[in-house]
Amino acid sequence: MTSTCPPSRSTPTDRPKPTPKRWWSWKRGALSIHPATLLVSLCAAVGMAACATPAPPMQGPLPEPPASTPSAAQVARQVDVVGAKGVLGPQRREQVIQTAAAQGSADLLKRHLAAMAGVGDVDLFANNDARLLIDGPATFEAMFATIQKARRQILLESYIIEDAEVARKLAELLIQRRQQGVKVAVIYDAIGSLSTQEAYFDRMRQAGIAICAFNPVNPLKSRRYHDITERDHRKILVVDNDVGFTGGINISAVYSSGSGSFGGGSFGGGKSRKKLADASKEEQQRGWRDTMIQVRGPAVQALHDMVLQTWKQQACEGALEALPPPPGGAGQQLMRIVPSTPQDKENRIYTLLLGSIRAAQRSVYLTMAYFAPGQDMVDALTAAAERGVDVQLILPSKSDFSPVMHAGRSHYERLLKSGVKIHELQDAVLHAKTAVIDGVVSTVGSSNMDWRSFVHNNEVNAVVLGEDFGSAMTVMFLKDRSASRTIDLDTWKHRPLLQRGKEYFSSLLEHWW
Repeated sequence: MTSTCPPSRSTPTDRPKPTPKRWWSWKRGALSIHPATLLVSLCAAVGMAACATPAPPMQGPLPEPPASTPSAAQVARQVDVVGAKGVLGPQRREQVIQTAAAQGSADLLKRHLAAMAGVGDVDLFANNDARLLIDGPATFEAMFATIQKARRQILLESYIIEDAEVARKLAELLIQRRQQGVKVAVIYDAIGSLSTQEAYFDRMRQAGIAICAFNPVNPLKSRRYHDITERDHRKILVVDNDVGFTGGINISAVYSSGSGSFGGGSFGGGKSRKKLADASKEEQQRGWRDTMIQVRGPAVQALHDMVLQTWKQQACEGALEALPPPPGGAGQQLMRIVPSTPQDKENRIYTLLLGSIRAAQRSVYLTMAYFAPGQDMVDALTAAAERGVDVQLILPSKSDFSPVMHAGRSHYERLLKSGVKIHELQDAVLHAKTAVIDGVVSTVGSSNMDWRSFVHNNEVNAVVLGEDFGSAMTVMFLKDRSASRTIDLDTWKHRPLLQRGKEYFSSLLEHWW
């Protein structure tokens, strides 16, 4: 019998533009499916749920968190640290850990570092300066200012580069810097940027900018064999191997205005030349809520090397120069840069989040655009709440791929019963992927809590260790929470039957979203 199992979802969950004349229609913030199609899809889901699911993102159970708090010396023996002058020896590693612990909650920090080391290799970077960038206007302002100061090299890797006003301004600036002698390379995902005309990229090519499409849709343009479901979901900018950016923000018009949570403002005149004609008026007003991180210091090297590695693996035209890092440190933050690819035996971002939640003693605050995390993650969240940890989730009230949202909501009742607090953001389209755990483990990245991120995408998360950055993350979380609606268990139990049906059938295919 011929299998009816579907291929893994390759449609980008955060693609901002609608696709006309299909059985579904895109809005920037909700996927609208015709009722007849929905009924057929739900019926098909019953049969397809029995099909084999994608491989899990980890091999076997994680080890238990440390039973007691280790000393700084013990932790130093379990981790590797790169500082401003290169790889650190045992004594310097211990000093770096003690410096981070001195910010506050020292025992919690050492416990989490030991828990990370129990899962696998832990590569840390000392002497960094990390800065939160909230929403598009602040992010684009910082990125453009950094590009203006480039002396030797600009590397941009982005899932979506949308031909809108902000992208046109970016192209103009990159062309200008190339004409001034700076080497520029851009790699974009061929599915994520599908709506962008080739003419946009050709103009930059003609100016001498190296351009590469990740896993082209057209097999005639492919430089190697690839699985069409493998996508490059990363968002990285590295300038001179000195300043790096990563997080959840694409080069897209939906970020031109800030979200309601943080007041916003606008960048580059706010709307595209078409005045965002592809988006509803409601969503233009709502804006998109997202987060990036700007980094200076040794951790930038990891982002720099990551772009070069992707360029080489994709057999992109021309070799990119590997620049040495600038001398000296930039700050006192201790960081990790955690990448993941479909080729990994274990997804390091998944094990990082799962292990940190299992090790949590005080608080777990997650803000997640796409939440369909699987049973192990739900088990960890409920277990943490049941042992007295303050577990709170900020999730979307609308989504640009609604099956993921409904699959995530299928877990609400169990989570709420265990004591997890769930809030749905109301005044913006949520696209952020952040977490702060025990106030000492903070992560900002491109990876969602869904199977597409865990199994099929290239992703990257930046992790900052210590209470200083954790405090800023907590303030950001509380600000978003104030703009959210808290889900009440009793009210949730009385939700409409149609909504329950969407959750049930979406959950059957949770590992396919």
